[in-house]
Amino acid sequence: MNMYDIIEKKRDGGILSDEEIQFFVNGYTDGSIPDYQAAAFLMAAYIRGLDKDEIYSLTKAMKFSGDVVDLSSIKGIKVDKHSTGGVGDKTTMVVGPLTAACGVPVAKMSGRGLGFTGGTVDKLESIRGFKTSLEPYEFIKQVNETGIAVVGQTAHVAPADKKIYALRDVTATVGNLGLITSSIMSKKLAAGSDAIVLDVKCGNGAFMETLEDARALGELMCHIGKGDGVPTAAVITDMSQPLGRAVGNSLEVIEAMETLKGRGPEDIQELSLTLSGIMLYMGGKAADPAVGYEMARNAMLSGAGIEKFMEFVKAQGGDPDIADDYSLLPKAAHSVEIKAEKDGFVAKIEARRIGLASQHSGAGRATKEDSIDLAAGIYLEKKVGDAVKCGETLAAVYANDETKLSNAAAEAAKWKVAALPAWFCPRRADPQAECYVGLLQQFPVHVWLVVVP
Repeated sequence: MNMYDIIEKKRDGGILSDEEIQFFVNGYTDGSIPDYQAAAFLMAAYIRGLDKDEIYSLTKAMKFSGDVVDLSSIKGIKVDKHSTGGVGDKTTMVVGPLTAACGVPVAKMSGRGLGFTGGTVDKLESIRGFKTSLEPYEFIKQVNETGIAVVGQTAHVAPADKKIYALRDVTATVGNLGLITSSIMSKKLAAGSDAIVLDVKCGNGAFMETLEDARALGELMCHIGKGDGVPTAAVITDMSQPLGRAVGNSLEVIEAMETLKGRGPEDIQELSLTLSGIMLYMGGKAADPAVGYEMARNAMLSGAGIEKFMEFVKAQGGDPDIADDYSLLPKAAHSVEIKAEKDGFVAKIEARRIGLASQHSGAGRATKEDSIDLAAGIYLEKKVGDAVKCGETLAAVYANDETKLSNAAAEAAKWKVAALPAWFCPRRADPQAECYVGLLQQFPVHVWLVVVP
C-alpha cells in the first residue's frame, strides 16, 4: 500500500477501504506522508466526496490517533455539547451550569476562538484566576464534586485532526461535509462522554449557510455518533444574526450570567433551555426534551443555575464574586456608539460582519498565534425586527486600542435599516424555516430537532 495509489483511487472516484484511510491518517500524523501528498488527497476527497463508510473510517482513525479520554470514573451519564461555531455563542456557559444543576454531569473540552467565531476557553479566561487546564485526576474529581468542569482541548486528543485541519485551512478544503463531520466527531468521540448534543449553526455567520446543508451535516454527525455507539442529537439553530447581544469575551461572560439569572436576551435564553432540555433527556434525568426544558427553566428561575456557575468558577480558581460585581471583569478603555441614520426597522445584521468587527476590535484572532483583548467586543442595542429612530444607538464597540476600535466600528456600522411595516417579523419571514420548527424525528439513539430562535 502506498499514498500515490490511494490519491489516484480517490481522484478517480473510488471508494477507499478502512485500511487505506488508516494508512493515510497514520502516515500523515507520524510525518511519513508529506504535506504535498496529504494536500492532494484532501483535494481529491473534497471534490469527489466521501461516503458514510469512508467518513466513519476517517473519524475512527483520527479519534484513535491520540488519547481517548476515560470518564468511566465519573458518576452518571456524561453529556457533551458542541457548537459548530457562531457569533455571540456563549451557550456553554449557560447550558453547562443548568444541566449540572439538574443532575447530569458535564465534563467538557472546549476550544479557543479563531477568525470571526469566539471560543469558550477565551471567554472563561476573562475571569481572573480561572484555570482552563486541569490534570486528568483534577478534572474527574471536579466533575464528581460539582457536576461540571470545562477545560481547553489537549493536544493529545485527536492530534491527527489538528494536523489535517491546519492543512485544510490553507488548501481550500475546509467546507466539505465529510471532512467537517470527521473533524468534529473525532474530537467529540475521543473526549469520552456518554452522549453528545450538537448545535449546528445555519446562516451567513456559519459554515453551513443553508438549512439544507445544515440538516445534512447534522444527520451525518448523528449517523457517525450512532455508529460509534454514542447517542447523538443535532439541533439546527439560526446564525443569520449574532446570538444574544454581546460579542466578545468578558462581555459574553456577563451576558451568560444575566441569562442564568433569567434576564438574558430571548434568543440565547430559549436556545440554552432547549439544549439543556435535550441534555437532561439524554442524561436520563428527563422523560423527554420538553420535560428537560422545564427542569432547566426551573433551575434558571430558582437561581440554581447561577449558583452552580459560581461553584464551577470557584472550583477552577476563578473569582465567583463576578456574579455580583461585573466590574471585576476586564473593561475596555475606549468605546464608540454606532447610530441609526434614519427611522425604520432593523432588517438585517450579518453575523459574519459583526464577528469580523469583533475580531478587528481585538476580541478575536486572525491566526492561532494572535493575542486577544479580553475586554474588547461589540454590544448590540438593537436586533433584527426592532424599530429604530434616527440617532438611536444600534450598537457599542469596545477596545483598548484606538486604531482597532476605529477599524471595528467601520465594519460594524454596515447595518441595514429599512422602512419596513410594524408587523414585519423576520423570524416568520421564511416559510421554509417556519415549517421546520419543532421536533421532526425521534430515533432510538438520538433526537433530531430543528430550532430557529
